[in-house]
Amino acid sequence: MLTIKSTARITGRSILMILIAGILGACNTLPSANQPQNIAIENAQDPASIADYGSRIGFKGGESFGGLMTMKKYRAADYIYNSSMQPDSAQYKNYSDNPIKQVIAEPVSTFSLDMDTASYANSRRFISAGRMPHPDAVRVEEFINYFPEASNEKLIPLSDSPFAATYELAPSPWNADKVLLRVNIKANDVRLDQLPPSNLVFLIDTSGSMYGPDRLDLLKQSLKLLVNKLRPVDKVSIVTYAGKAGVALEPTLGRNKAKILAAIDKFEAGGSTAGGEGLKLAYKLAESSQINGAINRILLATDGDFNVGINSTEELKAFVTAEKEKGITLSTLGFGDDNLNDAMMVQIADAGNGNYSYIDSLKEAQKVLQQEMSATLVTVAKDAKAQIEFNPQQVLEYRQIGYEKRQLKQEDFNNDKVDAGDIGAGKKVTILYELTLADGKPSIDPLRYQVNKTTVPITSKSNEIAFLKLRWKAPQDKKSKLVSLPIKKKALVSSFEQAGIETRFIAAVAAYGQKLRHNPELSQISYQQIVSWADQAKGKDPQGYRSEFVQLVKKTATLEDKKK
Repeated sequence: MLTIKSTARITGRSILMILIAGILGACNTLPSANQPQNIAIENAQDPASIADYGSRIGFKGGESFGGLMTMKKYRAADYIYNSSMQPDSAQYKNYSDNPIKQVIAEPVSTFSLDMDTASYANSRRFISAGRMPHPDAVRVEEFINYFPEASNEKLIPLSDSPFAATYELAPSPWNADKVLLRVNIKANDVRLDQLPPSNLVFLIDTSGSMYGPDRLDLLKQSLKLLVNKLRPVDKVSIVTYAGKAGVALEPTLGRNKAKILAAIDKFEAGGSTAGGEGLKLAYKLAESSQINGAINRILLATDGDFNVGINSTEELKAFVTAEKEKGITLSTLGFGDDNLNDAMMVQIADAGNGNYSYIDSLKEAQKVLQQEMSATLVTVAKDAKAQIEFNPQQVLEYRQIGYEKRQLKQEDFNNDKVDAGDIGAGKKVTILYELTLADGKPSIDPLRYQVNKTTVPITSKSNEIAFLKLRWKAPQDKKSKLVSLPIKKKALVSSFEQAGIETRFIAAVAAYGQKLRHNPELSQISYQQIVSWADQAKGKDPQGYRSEFVQLVKKTATLEDKKK
């Protein structure tokens, strides 16, 4: 890294000459298009010259670099500009699509329940910018769980639990030989005035990679939305980190909103990213102000680009997992684009018994931090797991759509030591399967030797398609509880068009997500068909999320046409 520091005033012409001389002296050539550059400059006075120089040597965004130099106080020395000519250096974890399974060989599907929604918002950002998202950026369950319910479906209360459920079966719109099973599980809601006190620590990435209107500027606006919802009994602390971590705000009661907002206004981007050090300090601060029986949560807002200290995802997960045993949870808020470390943020949120949201606009911040604040902050069930056993008399095959990152072994369901997902207050979780019924055309040839080894179902249960079991722990408990619900064949409607709007709209969303992942199951389905399914099943849509989805699919179709 070339660093220029001086206490004297440096003119634009001289700083430009020093930069050129330094770089030529170091490598005797200008940087190649694929060579990342790290440059820190102090006391620069001629931003136009810097911007021009940046663009000529290959900076992706020389104008932004020049704009940075016009910032009040010219604190460019605190900013390390990481540039690469690669179109997108974001990091995503690959999860292969769930396979088709024969009920006769593997009748039980086990997974942990999830309430993340980041993948949909992040993919929307891609499409809105005129680019198709990377297939690994698309997690279908985060698409189908993004949308609030749009109908007043009758829910079945699951006794002695914080859950109610409903389900429906309908012919698949993309495969005439298949049937879709949709299960909705909804957690009890909590009114704002009934929420326990909150002890929140905002852990804020103020490194150089967070500079820009879609990053630190948007982050500041987003946090202010949450601050405005704080009650007098709530507490907020702020830790910021760049080259090092520091406390920007000691624990402050929610009635002192002006003080909290003033601390947020002081955030400036600059420096490297000591995220591991920031995490340690945030947990230390959260523990010092911990409130028994309250919401003790860290909100990490970052693009995930940890490059100083602990930066291994596995190390971060191990640290967060150990800390959550003290009763402090962690949620992540993702910002930015080309260097977004999505893979890290989704995993540490899971490890911290929290959720991962991606903020691409102020509207999304309102959804996550205002409209769904109780679901974002308040856990009503931790280590929530679902297990579905399919009846071999009724179902030949099944394929779970989404939840690839949440699959568990069958024996994990009863093991309270196995970590699972957390469900927030009022959160609706949707589960979707594609089934081949007993009278349908199977995708896998019948087994030769196992066919006579099935357990014949009891006659009284022959009308059941499947049996759903949920296991969870109360927020303060260490021992899980169990509840179950039979799924009856009578819930099957005769055609896709006769299904309820929830099933039809979620089917459209699932088709869209699978198609973005290049799943061959959807290769013969067009985006225009998906638009038609979704447009006819929007239902009640006061926030416009479903209408926005229809427009998003239309734009995706346009992008697809341009590729042909």
